[in-house]
Amino acid sequence: MIRVANAPCSWGVLEFETTATTATASQVLDEMAAAGYAGTELGDWGFLPTEPQALAAEAVSRSLSLVGAFVPVALSRAEAIDEGLERAVRVARLLAGAAGASDAAVLVLSDDNASVPARAARAGRVRLEDGLTGAAWDAFAASAEAIAAAVRDRTGLRTAFHHHCAGYVETPEEVEALMSRTAPSLLGLCLDTGHLTYAGGDPIAAIAKYGKRIWHVHFKDCDPALAGEARAEGWDYHTAVRRGIFCELGRGAVPFVGVRDALAALPYAGWIVVEQDVLPGLGTPSLSAIRNREYLRGLGL
Repeated sequence: MIRVANAPCSWGVLEFETTATTATASQVLDEMAAAGYAGTELGDWGFLPTEPQALAAEAVSRSLSLVGAFVPVALSRAEAIDEGLERAVRVARLLAGAAGASDAAVLVLSDDNASVPARAARAGRVRLEDGLTGAAWDAFAASAEAIAAAVRDRTGLRTAFHHHCAGYVETPEEVEALMSRTAPSLLGLCLDTGHLTYAGGDPIAAIAKYGKRIWHVHFKDCDPALAGEARAEGWDYHTAVRRGIFCELGRGAVPFVGVRDALAALPYAGWIVVEQDVLPGLGTPSLSAIRNREYLRGLGL
């Protein structure tokens, strides 16, 4: 059974600096539950309680499952790996230790997106020369595996890698470069429909290619007109996000009916997490969450 969750980023709690909403954790969880979502990711460290019993109390009181936690690590920088590994384990230990955590909960590992200016500047139009070399890919993949192994061994959680615009794993070719260098039993894939679409990929083709290696799914849409303008005008990643590149579900280019059918055919039994990236001027988060949930209900989800 596919279950539908949301994440604090849909209320403006994002992993990079913005002038985003100041909604409290209680407000976010209340509005998430009221909109009909069954689970939540944790958001940035400290947004939700960092003590397992307190975290569980916040989730269980609203009938929300804890489904995942996003952890960015600068995997291309050797000096960042030890700290990133310990941070990932800390987050995974919190998630695994909180009653109410879903049995399908995962640690969502990603590159430290938008921290490399050249990659942030080229998001949505990455060229081969903008990427890693063979040796750098090997090191990147080994670091991702080391973190996934530590998370598994110390907490029992699985790790799924989140490809993401403005990081070193953005394009379909870059996703494959990482997946081909890592063990399917150790590192899964967090498929993000909006990021893959903006990167020039096809989420339905990705589902067919990676199949049951997809352990977590983020539902995000991508406005094709804004994507075209962003490429033509050379917008960086932050500009594209602030101008609404990731529109509400059903209003962009992502073929969600086909994505739904492809996931069902696997069959996929994990979580779909809506990520809206609502920022000031782009709407009211609670109303956006309601509209996105209604759209998914119309798809039978």
